[in-house]
Amino acid sequence: MRRYILLMTHRIRFLSLAAAALTVTACGKPADPAATQANSSGEAPSCLSRAYPNIGGPISLIDHTGTPVTEGTYKGGTSILYFGFTFCPDVCPLTLIRLKQAYDALPEGMDAPQTLLVTVDPERDTPEKLADYVTSEAFPDRLSGLTGSQDQVRAAADAFIADFSKAEDPDSSAEYTMDHTTLLYVMDKDWNLKTFFTHEDTPEDITTCLTQLLSD
Repeated sequence: MRRYILLMTHRIRFLSLAAAALTVTACGKPADPAATQANSSGEAPSCLSRAYPNIGGPISLIDHTGTPVTEGTYKGGTSILYFGFTFCPDVCPLTLIRLKQAYDALPEGMDAPQTLLVTVDPERDTPEKLADYVTSEAFPDRLSGLTGSQDQVRAAADAFIADFSKAEDPDSSAEYTMDHTTLLYVMDKDWNLKTFFTHEDTPEDITTCLTQLLSD
C-alpha cells in the first residue's frame, strides 16, 4: 500500500509508499508540520535509510540552455533534484537558498552535487525564463533548470512519486499558482535514490548527511 501526503490548498489526501510520506504544498500557503512530516524507515532514523528503490526514474526534458537531457546526462556524479517553478513566491526560493547554505558548509575540497530544478509550470517556465532564474547568487552554483512539455514534466514527476497541480489564485497577478511536492531527491552516480530531504531538514542536517554520503 502506497502513502504519500499531498497538501492541496485547504485539503489533504493520502496515498502510500512504504513508510515514506512525501510532501506537497501550495506555494504561499503554509503547510501543517504535523501533516507533512516525512519519516525515514527503520528503527534508527538516518538520512541514508530513505533510499527507496521505486522512487526515481527516467527523465526526458530540456535544460535552460535549450539542450535535451535525460537521466543519463547526470549519471557519473551525485545530483539533487527538486520540483518547483520560477513564479513560486516563497517555498521554492527558500528551499534553494537552504540548499546553497548546506553546500557552502561542506568540508573543504568536497564537491557539491549538481542541482536540478524541474519546473512544474512549463506553461510559463520556458528555457529562457529558467536561464534567468538559475543565475541568482542566492541559489546553488551549477543550478540547472529543466522544462519540457506537460507530458514530459508529468512523466518525470511520476517517476519520483511526486505530484503537482494548478491552483487558481485570483488575488495574484499571475492568476494561478502551483501545488507541488517539496522534497529534495538525492540521486547517486547511477541515478538511484540515496535519500531525500524534507522542509524539516535544516541546512546543517543536509550538510551532515551529504558529507556522510559523499565520503562513502
